[in-house]
Amino acid sequence: MKKIVGVMLLMVMTLIAMPAKSQIKFGIKGGLNVSSVHFNKEVIGKDNVTGFNIGPMVEVMAPIMGVGFDAAILYSQKGIGVKSEKDIKNDYIDVPVNLKWKFGLPIIKGYLAAGPYVGFRVGGDKFWDIPGSVGDQLKAKSFNAGLNLGAGVELIKHLQVGFNYTLGLTDDYNASKLDLNGKNRGWSVTAAILF
Repeated sequence: MKKIVGVMLLMVMTLIAMPAKSQIKFGIKGGLNVSSVHFNKEVIGKDNVTGFNIGPMVEVMAPIMGVGFDAAILYSQKGIGVKSEKDIKNDYIDVPVNLKWKFGLPIIKGYLAAGPYVGFRVGGDKFWDIPGSVGDQLKAKSFNAGLNLGAGVELIKHLQVGFNYTLGLTDDYNASKLDLNGKNRGWSVTAAILF
């Protein structure tokens, strides 16, 4: 956890120290999430759950090198699809901060992005009864963190379309009696409009 916070602080300090000629754009980002949970034990038969994400973003790029940062504050739905049971869905406020590299022509560019994220659970299913267990419940935790990897294209400097993979590093779900822990994992397809 200390390493994730340290990397985020280093990115923010570098962002502040970037030259005054940096290109700063604000925008709105949204998309479709396909998520699941990776458990340390195979106790629950699980499927993917679909949700969405949406929120404001900022992008700061150095004008010559094509390197910079982007950050967002996203309302995001994640969860677990459980076979023959009701899906578990939770609502998060996710804050990804990515190092970004753009390459290509002025009209169309590709980009790669990677960095840490933190998330705060703001709604959804906090407890869920585990089928086949005696009185044990799966509990959703209030905080999560992990890594975000992404790629995509930028069209005419204002529209970005891409996909991201989020790899949870903290235990986001647990059931104490079964010694069961789970981490959020998932893909998202996003579009952003930058001004």
